[in-house]
Amino acid sequence: QLSVYHPFGWMVSSLFSQTYGINASRPNILLIMANDLGIGDSGCFAKEGVKLTQHIAAATTCTPSRAAFLTGRYPIRSGRVLIWTGASGGLPVNETTFAKLLQQKGYAAGIIGKWHQSVNCESHNDHCHHPLKHGFDYFYGAPFTLINECQCNKDPEVDVQLQATYWLCTQMIALFTLLLIKMTTLFPVKWKTIAFITFCGILFFISWFAKYGFIRYWNCMLMRDHTVIEQPRKCCLQDSERILTQSLSFIKQKETIPLFVSFLHVHTPCFTIKIFHGKSQNGLYGDNVEEMDWIVGRIFAAVDRVGLRTNTFTYFTSDHGGYLEFREGNIQVGGWNGRFKDGKGMGGWEGGIRVPGIVRWPGKITPNTVLDEPTSLMDIYPTVAHLAGASVPQDRIIDGKNLVPLLLEEVRHSEHEFMFHYCGSYLHAVHWYQKESGALWKVHYVTPNFQPQEGGPCYGIKMCQCFGDEVTHHNPPLLFNLSRDLSETNRLSPTSEPLFNVVISQMATVVTKHRNTLTPVAQQLDVYNTVWKPWLQPCCGTFPFCWCNDEKYNPQSII
Repeated sequence: QLSVYHPFGWMVSSLFSQTYGINASRPNILLIMANDLGIGDSGCFAKEGVKLTQHIAAATTCTPSRAAFLTGRYPIRSGRVLIWTGASGGLPVNETTFAKLLQQKGYAAGIIGKWHQSVNCESHNDHCHHPLKHGFDYFYGAPFTLINECQCNKDPEVDVQLQATYWLCTQMIALFTLLLIKMTTLFPVKWKTIAFITFCGILFFISWFAKYGFIRYWNCMLMRDHTVIEQPRKCCLQDSERILTQSLSFIKQKETIPLFVSFLHVHTPCFTIKIFHGKSQNGLYGDNVEEMDWIVGRIFAAVDRVGLRTNTFTYFTSDHGGYLEFREGNIQVGGWNGRFKDGKGMGGWEGGIRVPGIVRWPGKITPNTVLDEPTSLMDIYPTVAHLAGASVPQDRIIDGKNLVPLLLEEVRHSEHEFMFHYCGSYLHAVHWYQKESGALWKVHYVTPNFQPQEGGPCYGIKMCQCFGDEVTHHNPPLLFNLSRDLSETNRLSPTSEPLFNVVISQMATVVTKHRNTLTPVAQQLDVYNTVWKPWLQPCCGTFPFCWCNDEKYNPQSII
């Protein structure tokens, strides 16, 4: 059985697609994506399939990497997304996901778990970014992500930062209002005083709510299709049970809609059911990984029980590397990226972009093999299209490559020659795979100034930025040969590497060509698209009173 294991904890996303009413020769499709799982966290092997050793994520943060996974395109092409549920930015409506391609060929794809591509554009119920607008036929799960605010008995993570901002705004606006009242004579002082007190009271409420529940009550929710069924989620400890129960139920009904499962592991905080507490030797994070491994096993067992094993293309990966910055006191709670440098949010360093990659397809691909060729998360898009008999869109650039010929050993080398690594909208690094020599060159034009120890430039802010004072620009660029230096520790120079100038020059030429392929698009991370808008907030009641429970949820043991 395909197996994954790690000594820390993680978050999973998986897609299970089964054919219904279509040509039975087309395979079922099971895609599994962990969240924040470092490549060093999984002692993954491929006893029944292929292990991809040079598997690369399209970004080092969740939302842009997942957008690229869904569309087969670098996130810079769609404007990149990373939003609140009440923001207008999201996966653009004109993007064609692999779910849409599957839908066009008679597949019915569902998604359960994490979405994190936003929900609305102009009103609280237009659902322009919703999974059901992007080709999925069913959605059950969290439109946002997992943070401390969504967990019971955890100290605030994002709210603390928002609180400071709101208090500063409160003080500035109150002072401005006081001066305005002092100088104007438009209405009696009594009314001015009342208006001032009322205004300050409203701002105080906003500040208090930011401290004690802004994120939890308006972002930590559960949706079924277009309906918010629980807000806030009662406790993340139930998420594993709900997601697994939903998954097993859909797989059992093999003649109904197929399933896309997106587990809320191993993104911090690492919620874990009691039976897995202390299961690993690596704390709660390791326990969380053990739990996820067990849940994946349950899903595979269900696939086998309904007779889909021999006609199912299965794929496992992570959206990006482990989260090094997340700590509780002096203890690191995030993942581990093995020999690879840095991790989540770290520009183009290998620890943030190199991820596990495993494929199983019984009777089609050779089991227990290792593939040392560059591959990408974006490759799943044209691969799934090929498996379904669909054509990829011809009106846009698709950056992913069909993996089927490589997996079936019909070709020796990956189609990838150059891979581009962005941090936000800034190009940080580039891979160059020289097929003839086997060399794998890597240049860094920009690197974050992250230092994990206290006092480092990015310490205490959870994640480095992509530009400004928190990055270093390199001229000439940093150059490494990954075929000899996977850890990116031995920087090459014209003295140590005879091909230095040739490689740097070739990279510069390729970057220019690549940039010429970029079409200007609305940036989903600009100020307008990322700011929270109350009128876009999904709510199960009358805003701002968004409180409801999932009445259909019947707690049960998943053991």
